[in-house]
Amino acid sequence: MQTEKVVNHIVSWLKDYALNAKVNGFVIGISGGIDSAVTSILCAKTGLDVLCLEMPIHQAKSHVTRGQEHISFLKSKYKNVSDIKTDLTPVFEEFKTEVSLEGDQAIVDMALANTRARLRMTTLYYYAGLKKLLVAGTGNKVEDFGVGFYTKYGDGGVDLSPIADLMKTEVYLLAETLQVPESIMKAAPSDGLFGDARSDEEQIGASYPELEWAMKMVELNKTEDLFEGRQKEVFRIYKRLNNSNKHKMNPIPICMIPNNLK
Repeated sequence: MQTEKVVNHIVSWLKDYALNAKVNGFVIGISGGIDSAVTSILCAKTGLDVLCLEMPIHQAKSHVTRGQEHISFLKSKYKNVSDIKTDLTPVFEEFKTEVSLEGDQAIVDMALANTRARLRMTTLYYYAGLKKLLVAGTGNKVEDFGVGFYTKYGDGGVDLSPIADLMKTEVYLLAETLQVPESIMKAAPSDGLFGDARSDEEQIGASYPELEWAMKMVELNKTEDLFEGRQKEVFRIYKRLNNSNKHKMNPIPICMIPNNLK
């Protein structure tokens, strides 16, 4: 991949979009992960205002440390970058006092994990409205259009997606060119929605390179019977997640009313 040309293309696209929208720049949630690191640098390179938000909710210390390191790195290189820390832990805890937490614990935990992402989305849009900014998404191609590994109306609720046509491995290539801090480059990808450092691979059951392979196989119309062992297992994981998360990746279904009923 021609990383420098890809960087220039995305930066130009971001700047043109923001200027046409007549906004001041971008707001982005900083997680301490590779995707938000790359996206925030791309936004910063436009020269427009970039607001980085820390939004911890019982966050793993390693995530917080990496996020703060990246923000410091950004501010040292780009004068158009500012940051705000909004601790959403008290908001999250208050929310829990007002809803039912009864039922299967795994289901409750997942609902609460998605709630964290939606609280962050609300915060991003608050500052976006306050400062006339666009919410920049951090999803990559395999997450957004392969396995749907994001929260609907959470981290999936954005104004534009600069890296959504790049595979995770391609995001890492851009990260090298953009000189993302080494601590972030080496960290295992994690969504940070459970208050610990569990990795994406632990949750999904497959690594990003494996998922990218499976996504390519599906695009080539390959079928499960062509594979054995680990490849067959990964293919099944990909297909299961792709099918179950279609509701995130497809447009919202609309009930069309026949003309003769109007």
